[in-house]
Amino acid sequence: MTLAMTLGMSQGVRRTLWMMWGEMLGVALVAILAVCGVAAIMLQFPTLFQWFKLVGAAYLAWIGWQMWRAKGKLALPQPGALPARLARRTLFSQGFITAVSNPKGWAFHMALLPPFIDSQLAFWPQLLVLVTVILLLEFGSMLLYASGGKALALFFSKTNRVQYLNRIGASLMFGVALWMLLG
Repeated sequence: MTLAMTLGMSQGVRRTLWMMWGEMLGVALVAILAVCGVAAIMLQFPTLFQWFKLVGAAYLAWIGWQMWRAKGKLALPQPGALPARLARRTLFSQGFITAVSNPKGWAFHMALLPPFIDSQLAFWPQLLVLVTVILLLEFGSMLLYASGGKALALFFSKTNRVQYLNRIGASLMFGVALWMLLG
């Protein structure tokens, strides 16, 4: 979402769509692999899955701690300066690589998606519906972030405001980590 927002600020919403297509392809790949892999682990090694949840919750808590301590810096384009236009291929690959290499995305998908799969029903239609819903929500969210990027550039020009945003995000990370531990 931060990538969509900053590219929306620097590249515009229309060019940011190329990053969004790559991001959505990466998210779909991560979701499919996470559900398939976690389903196998859950069925064969339930204790290992519980340990993975604990490690994932600890990792999210650590990310939250890092966000809480962040000083609040955000690279914003200078007023009046024309941003360098990134190639479509670069934007697409940046989105894809960001989605596939994001450990938080893997942790969220592996922890939250398997309970939505009912073992009594056909697997692939359920996975198709689940991935479709995820991609629609992902696209809508990225579009909102990219669209709001230019308006937020002025708001984020003050360092302490970015720090407040980091702390809110950190608190949410702590909440998800706690939810993973208790769920």
